[in-house]
Amino acid sequence: METKVTWNERLSFTGAANFGFEVPLDAKEDSGGEANGFIPMELIATGLAGCTAMDVISILQKKRQAVTAFEVQVHAERAEKHPRVFTRAVIEYFVTGHTVDEAAVIRAIELSSTRYCPAQAMFHQIFPIDLKYHIYEAEESGKSVLVKSGEYVLVENA
Repeated sequence: METKVTWNERLSFTGAANFGFEVPLDAKEDSGGEANGFIPMELIATGLAGCTAMDVISILQKKRQAVTAFEVQVHAERAEKHPRVFTRAVIEYFVTGHTVDEAAVIRAIELSSTRYCPAQAMFHQIFPIDLKYHIYEAEESGKSVLVKSGEYVLVENA
């Protein structure tokens, strides 16, 4: 994997990777930037969310779950003092569909956490990660109703 960032001005950069896609990076205004792009730590958290999201939706599709909407949110806490590393994270999975099986969601989260997502495996070695899920039933009206919420607890090997 190869990536690069190219300086534009002030604290503005353009990031690029293997496939040629670009992403704007910047800093907050109080740090000397113009807030015109991702703050690098936001991009790291977004990578974590994307990594596990791709795993979980792929597994749910293979399990033939009728998912109509899916979102993953990462809530990351940072240290007060520099270098302001992540100290804890909560990953929340929001699954909407028709009679989505809770066991299938839990298993997909487990597989992502323990086998497939390299970002989660790497960060789990550095700080605790809590995994929560919310399953919604999609109604014909376009609304959705929460039917299940829970937490997957990673069991550490002794």
